[in-house]
Amino acid sequence: MESPPEFSHIRPDGSAIMVDVSDKPVMRREATAVGFIALDGSTLEAITGGLLPKGDVLAAARIAGIQAAKRTADLIPLCHPLPLTKVVVDFEASPEGLSISATVRTDGKTGVEMEALTAVSLSALTIYDMCKAVDKQMVIGPIRLVEKTKESL
Repeated sequence: MESPPEFSHIRPDGSAIMVDVSDKPVMRREATAVGFIALDGSTLEAITGGLLPKGDVLAAARIAGIQAAKRTADLIPLCHPLPLTKVVVDFEASPEGLSISATVRTDGKTGVEMEALTAVSLSALTIYDMCKAVDKQMVIGPIRLVEKTKESL
């Protein structure tokens, strides 16, 4: 029987620590996450047609995602603050709702998976917030990491 994996954020006594990445090399690191928000067809039409009273939903959601990626270390305990060099948030409409993708890049010692996932999550939450008055059936999810890469500089 295989032993359970060791968690790098927990000391043997069970206390939490921030992982020491001091000895890791600086590399170009990129991650892409995706998510989905299911919307009523009329809500989707209102979003794409700019007809919601709260304004441009996708512009607000894009900015929210970018800001969220930049603030991930403030939101997730033990997450390293990173100097991000790229954050791109995009949306694609389908009859069922909106797909959300976020790609984040840094030149650093640790990856940007959490930043990409946070960007997608906050983009979805912003859409939900801006549309909740007109669509009571919205569902967020799933949200997942689809790619991460690293390359030497």
